[in-house]
Amino acid sequence: MCGRYAASKDVAELVELLDVEQDATGEPTRGVARAEPGAGVSPDYNMAPTKAAPVVLTRRPRGASAGDDAEPVRQLRLLTWGLVPSWAKDVTVGVRMINARAETLLDKPAYARAARARRCLVPADGYYEWQQSPTACDAKGKPRKQPFFISRADGQPLVMAGVYELWRDRTLPDGDPASWLTTYAVITTAAEPGLDTIHDRQPLVLDPEQWAAWLDPERTGDEHVRGMIEGQRPGRFDACPVSTAVNDVRNNGPQLLAPAPADQLVGVVDPATGEVR
Repeated sequence: MCGRYAASKDVAELVELLDVEQDATGEPTRGVARAEPGAGVSPDYNMAPTKAAPVVLTRRPRGASAGDDAEPVRQLRLLTWGLVPSWAKDVTVGVRMINARAETLLDKPAYARAARARRCLVPADGYYEWQQSPTACDAKGKPRKQPFFISRADGQPLVMAGVYELWRDRTLPDGDPASWLTTYAVITTAAEPGLDTIHDRQPLVLDPEQWAAWLDPERTGDEHVRGMIEGQRPGRFDACPVSTAVNDVRNNGPQLLAPAPADQLVGVVDPATGEVR
């Protein structure tokens, strides 16, 4: 999976869709560089690594001490895309850790602890992927790359499985809003037939009946995690070629989701038929 997706739902829609109990998107949050005031959720049709994105997780409310009886609650928070392990010395490592492979999720030190106890849901309209043409070249003589927008065929939001981590900046005092950085990575798996004509990877997409089990912080066993990342149901997605405007992260807006004109689809492989246009 390449590092772009669209997330246009507002807070009210996400709260209802994902049965959120606490909206924490207005709280101050630290980005890769500094602390930011709580900005809430804004539509973003070109979500890219290092941006803050709405993510759902289940944990005890902020401020709850280890000895109290506060129950974990389902929260909507703004997290930074690009996982920074708790032991990392430099937050910039997150730029290289936007995806976690399902096949090695429980083996890699950077992801294993989070996979067992810090799992999250990443809501999206869909994600972008780039297909390398087998026949057409660009102006530089390299294989032409056609962006596709991939979404659920049933029109429902696409909810990706993720893991999150908390990183403490030891150079800052306790209580400083910039002392904690919370980041996430999207779990990916092998692309299913059809989508594999675009790219060999795809995000792990969970259906509504799987959300609660994925978010449950008490279910920490490896078998639970493996059972949820294996045996994904194929055939849930539509793939639509879109304008190359999405290539530039500075471009944003719903126009990025519009189908590309047929005369621009030179050397594109149709995911449904395998035919080259």
